[in-house]
Amino acid sequence: MKVIAHELTKAIKENMSIDWNLRDSARARMRITVRRLLKKYGYPPDLQKFAVDTVVKQAELMAGGMEV
Repeated sequence: MKVIAHELTKAIKENMSIDWNLRDSARARMRITVRRLLKKYGYPPDLQKFAVDTVVKQAELMAGGMEV
């Protein structure tokens, strides 16, 4: 789990742009990245939707904390 969390954090930071949370294409790209990472580490398919939604919500919170 620690490796997955580390890679997810890295991927989110790399994909985060100024207005990523406002553009549907950028959000879709982030969701695809998260799904690929989860699949890579054998995350259960029935739990992936919830995990992807959770990661995107956390990324939104993280981006909100970065705004000045």
